[in-house]
Amino acid sequence: MIYKKGLSILAAALVSVSAFAQMPEKVGGLLNVDKTAANISKSEGPHAGFKYMVDKQSTFYVPSPVNAVNYLDNRPNIPDLLTWEPNLVLVSRSLDWGVTSGPMEFQKVGSPKRFGQYLSVWRRDKKGNWKIHLRTEVDNFGKKKSEGLEYYEPDSKNYLKHRSEKRLQQREEVVFQTDELFSTILKADTRTGYKEFLADDARFYFPWKDEIEGRDKVLDFLKKERIEIDTEPTEVGRAYSGEFAYTLGTATVGMKDKVVKFSYIRIWQLKDDFNWKVILEMMWER
Repeated sequence: MIYKKGLSILAAALVSVSAFAQMPEKVGGLLNVDKTAANISKSEGPHAGFKYMVDKQSTFYVPSPVNAVNYLDNRPNIPDLLTWEPNLVLVSRSLDWGVTSGPMEFQKVGSPKRFGQYLSVWRRDKKGNWKIHLRTEVDNFGKKKSEGLEYYEPDSKNYLKHRSEKRLQQREEVVFQTDELFSTILKADTRTGYKEFLADDARFYFPWKDEIEGRDKVLDFLKKERIEIDTEPTEVGRAYSGEFAYTLGTATVGMKDKVVKFSYIRIWQLKDDFNWKVILEMMWER
């Protein structure tokens, strides 16, 4: 395998420095930033937690895309209380690109507690600090307890260090075209599309549904709920080392009794057979 995949159940001690030392160094560095932001959110408030991890290039989806710094400077109507706990973290070989995702809880004072799932795509700034590239969230009922932390620690294999902007753009176009092919198949048959392009252990986040893990369970969910999905990619980004990427786009989702407009993000991994597979997908209402 290109990546060593680890599964670990981490207790509350994960927030301590000693617990971070038990993690592989590269994913541990990104996990530390995400956890630190979560701890700041818990102790000082969500506004401070968000400010810790964004810069002028960061984008939040709320649900439409906004510049994160401008959004926070305008003191938005964000929850009074917000906590989150990453249960997935990955970092590219080039150490410039990463992903964290996990359950969250949030609440306005005087209102019931609510639950959801967040997903953050990260990048390194010029000083080497991890900053949010984009972050999005989806609500659920919080009924499923997270089983622990899963991580992808990059190995030390060499990768092609492209200098040409044109070549880098061509590499992104490969991923974009793969998503376009996925979308074309979805128009013919939703379950066939997901069967072909989801990784065996893919995660799927859908509004008001618990986290779904595994391609077969995703297919069962789509069949049971009679869900039909059409998607259209609009944006792509790829790690410099090339093995991870994301696509963003719009979706039209037909359910039992209604049709809903969604946005989506897909996290892709280049597998050993040189095929791109979706390892995580999240959908949220536009």
